[in-house]
Amino acid sequence: MKILCVGLSAYDITYPLEGYLKENTKNRTNTRVECSGGSANNSAYLLGKWNEEVYYAGCVGNDTYGKSIIKELESVNVNTDYMQTKNNMTTIVSNIIANIKDGTRTVLTYCKDDIKIDDLDLEFEPDMLLIDGHEYEASMQVLDKFPNVISILDADRINDEIIELAKKVKYLICSKQFAETIAETKIDFNNPNSIISTFNKLKSMFKNNIIITLESKGSLYEIEGKIKIMPSLKVKSVDSTGAGDFFHAAFAYAIANNYNYENAIKFANITGALSVTKIGSKQSAPSIEEVEKIYDEYK
Repeated sequence: MKILCVGLSAYDITYPLEGYLKENTKNRTNTRVECSGGSANNSAYLLGKWNEEVYYAGCVGNDTYGKSIIKELESVNVNTDYMQTKNNMTTIVSNIIANIKDGTRTVLTYCKDDIKIDDLDLEFEPDMLLIDGHEYEASMQVLDKFPNVISILDADRINDEIIELAKKVKYLICSKQFAETIAETKIDFNNPNSIISTFNKLKSMFKNNIIITLESKGSLYEIEGKIKIMPSLKVKSVDSTGAGDFFHAAFAYAIANNYNYENAIKFANITGALSVTKIGSKQSAPSIEEVEKIYDEYK
């Protein structure tokens, strides 16, 4: 199956700290982790690492960071023919503070608003499309040209373009914050009605397969008319960078390999959970063997 990932590429510089920075202080660390990042980029990397036939479309600058990003993707056999290197842009850079005490992270990204790829002239027909919403025109171009493609949207940010894409894809995988903002509700895990209400409001708006990622709480979805939460794997979290991206990639992998809907979510849950146990995004990408071992134990 040919899988096309379309979206953002960035270069991540992660600083692991015991807590968060205090305002108006000077701080020093002797540790940092560097790798490429970005939602669709991370997804493509994991799919390549798991030996899927994956293509990535995004843009980088003609600089050291951009060259490093391309090299890293190609190291796991991701096809980068549709990556565009632009002489007039600086590669997006994300500086990440990873709070290893509680596993959360804070991200500051340098990204100009006008960064986008040119027309995407594909020389193949993709079977699956995984998009992160950062390349609206290119994503719409593929969705319109290949109406039967299995399409997955990683919806985290909220704007008119993301909402339009969310209405067109087969699988909408969104964050809790996205769901609450769109539904104008607040999920209270002690109040089942708040969970059902939020999910139903999204369902009435988008009318597709919806998965709401709930971080350490797992994933919210509907199967056979029942709204359910699949609990997350219990792990010690040190850095959540890339966890959502790997969730989406693992879900795509499972669907591509004929897992049923609920088992695909389970497979993605395990993958996302394993990734938070290590610092950095690419460095935390689990092997397929690690995921399958745990999946088989919980069948």
